[in-house]
Amino acid sequence: MSFSVNRCAAPLVQALVDDSERLRLKVRRLGNGVRVVDAGIEAVGGLEAGRRIAEICMGGLGTVSLRASSRLRHWPWHLDVHSDQPVLACLASQYAGWSLQHGEGKQAFYALGSGPARALGSKEDLFEELGYRDRSDRAKAGCLAIETEHFPPAELADKIARACGLPAEALTLILTPTGSLGGAVQVVARVLEVALHKAHTLGFALEQVVDGTGTAPVCPPSPDFMTAMGRTNDAILFAGYVHLYVRCRDDEARTLAERLPSGVSKDYGKPFAQVFEDAGRDFYRIDPMLFSPAEVVVTSLASGNSFRAGCRDETLLERSFGPC
Repeated sequence: MSFSVNRCAAPLVQALVDDSERLRLKVRRLGNGVRVVDAGIEAVGGLEAGRRIAEICMGGLGTVSLRASSRLRHWPWHLDVHSDQPVLACLASQYAGWSLQHGEGKQAFYALGSGPARALGSKEDLFEELGYRDRSDRAKAGCLAIETEHFPPAELADKIARACGLPAEALTLILTPTGSLGGAVQVVARVLEVALHKAHTLGFALEQVVDGTGTAPVCPPSPDFMTAMGRTNDAILFAGYVHLYVRCRDDEARTLAERLPSGVSKDYGKPFAQVFEDAGRDFYRIDPMLFSPAEVVVTSLASGNSFRAGCRDETLLERSFGPC
């Protein structure tokens, strides 16, 4: 692909900065010139900020909208996600795959990065599998969203800029705590990405994915990290709905639909925070098949036939989101 996810996202990043006061964000420059957008640490942020950040994380190749739905009795507000470049938007940009770390011991900074700058600087094997890389000479600037409750050290910002091949002043870091409104929206908006990542894990040929849409309820945030993290996952696991349009045989489309929903996992059936605790707070002990939407439809463009599997579970969602 000749286009740059960072260049596509750049106008959205600038618009976020220009509207920062209205969106209740705080923008500053680090001493090294890196621009930092606080979307929930000292700033309040909000739903609209999270929606815009989610579109930035998709590299400017997707849309995220907020709407009311009658499907869930107590949690009507949903995020709708769409991309006509779903593999690049979701896996080459939105996926939180860049592991960031600086320092050691109790003072160490650790977080995950998502967004278009991954395609410039992250060393993930996934990019080789996708056959896509952005380049600094065509991107000119980069943006990375970091899930954190703390401001990153300037040394880490320098490291990210160097990895991306960018001058420090051309890099923007957006900070989105999971427990903030914006952070919750940004994570739930990964409903389509989660489905594509699982399809990749299952060995489905991603070049056969033509288009994709997804929807999931907006979860209530929580100041407690474990609760907030659990709810963002459960919004997708218990009530996420994804529709993929693929160009393949019916048997391949049917098999993908049957294997995609979260309900096929041996770890399905309790809120994610409890699953995480039962696994000793070790993500690698959790069945990877769990990370997927509750319900899927896969439509074969070759035949016009659609295959549905899974179902949304409002009872489990209520256990996670709490009384209302």
